[in-house]
Amino acid sequence: MHEMSVALSVVDQVEQAARPQGVHGVRRVAVEIGELAGVVPDALAFCFELACAGTRLEGAELVTRSVPGRARCAPCGRGWDTGMPPDMICAVCRAGATELLAGRELRITEVHWSAAPTAPGPAPVPQSEES
Repeated sequence: MHEMSVALSVVDQVEQAARPQGVHGVRRVAVEIGELAGVVPDALAFCFELACAGTRLEGAELVTRSVPGRARCAPCGRGWDTGMPPDMICAVCRAGATELLAGRELRITEVHWSAAPTAPGPAPVPQSEES
């Protein structure tokens, strides 16, 4: 399951950003996950909770936002949602020369720091924000 390596990377990046700021804890981390990124949000949430254990992110909430796949036809300029599995053939001119505009994202978009050290408590329920 590569979601664990993604979760570990998110925790590591947030930890690195927190260190020079003197941050004691993290309340929430928001990430965008492209529909075509190959990451399962529920699996990432599970792995994130495990990856946070023993770090300043312990107890942090993970909020995910799905980004739909979007493509554009190079010859005619038409744009469309690719869906999953992705449809990369233009429905208008049937060209296969397409450009993928969105859907492969996997990025941290927000981090909410805690003002003071946090005591471990019950883990928050992961949330998903649909666009």
